[in-house]
Amino acid sequence: MQCPKCRAAQSDHADICTACGLVFAKYYKHHPPSGEAPSPPARRGVRRRPPGRVSELLLGVPPAGGAPVLALRVLLWCVLLVWGLRLMAAPVSSNVVGESLLHLVNLPFHEAGHVIFAPLGDFIGSLGGTLGQLLMPLICLLVLLLRTRDPFGASVCLWWFGENFLDIAPYVADARAGVLPLLGGNTGQTAPYGFHDWEYLLTETGLLHLDRALAQASHLLGALLMLAALVWAALLLLRQWRALEHG
Repeated sequence: MQCPKCRAAQSDHADICTACGLVFAKYYKHHPPSGEAPSPPARRGVRRRPPGRVSELLLGVPPAGGAPVLALRVLLWCVLLVWGLRLMAAPVSSNVVGESLLHLVNLPFHEAGHVIFAPLGDFIGSLGGTLGQLLMPLICLLVLLLRTRDPFGASVCLWWFGENFLDIAPYVADARAGVLPLLGGNTGQTAPYGFHDWEYLLTETGLLHLDRALAQASHLLGALLMLAALVWAALLLLRQWRALEHG
């Protein structure tokens, strides 16, 4: 073998030219032998995401358990569909969501949010009730999706997350009217200022006149999230059914 730079004779297994010190590996990296294409330069700081990573995360692998698990999931999906459509179709003023069973589930997280965020001041403490009932389903969603790799459970939590926006909407819409019953038997009209979270929040921010518009926006956002969750869950069920069919 000859050194490609100084042409000095070298051992066939040499890594460095004994005459000029050329490192053969570095040289051939940029000057490949004739007939070979140069290797593309490495791009620093750019990490390519493995193909299918997002779809794998969202759609996952069909779970074990076979047909019984699929049947139970389909039953749960039907319940969420019927229940969700009923809640989404009800006007905000009817407070159907506030009178549902799920309101009693959301309420402890709402009150816990006030306690958790109270050290951050009156405004954040009042907002903490809403944050508490939104954060709980969101945390459950992330744990199921990222830790336990259960996208179907995560889709159910997304449905619950959206339902909480529906649950909040009547409370926001009541900011000026103050007629909804609050904990302790008061209403917004009879409770001290600040006891009705959204009366206080919207008054302090100068947005009290937008209470009904904000309530409608919250209801719409919640409905869209719930529909997205149902579509996501349906795709998972379809994938699981196909896996059973071909398994």
